[in-house]
Amino acid sequence: MGTAPALLRCQAMDGPLEWIAALGTMLAAGLIAADLGRKATGWGFVLFCAVSLTWIVSGLTSGSTPIAAMNAVLLLINAWGVWQYLLSRKNRRVMERLEPVAEQVEREVEREMERE
Repeated sequence: MGTAPALLRCQAMDGPLEWIAALGTMLAAGLIAADLGRKATGWGFVLFCAVSLTWIVSGLTSGSTPIAAMNAVLLLINAWGVWQYLLSRKNRRVMERLEPVAEQVEREVEREMERE
């Protein structure tokens, strides 16, 4: 017979590394979607960076170059998120000033929602 199609020649992407990456990706997405505050969102981006690295390793070792390439780009995007939410001094100062106002507005909105 001929050679197996390229998809069949790749190692299966269902080992422990891929499961760790998949679970970490879901956890990071949930952390960001939960909107628990600036620091939690920043840590979600840190987790996204870690799992992007894991996906890159998985993609390269299994012959899934598109997965590795996509996650290389996502790693850069997520690193920018870490910068924006955790490391930028300017953004941190702006958010420190906005947090008390945001908390007050949130309480006001909650009171309005209770009245409806």
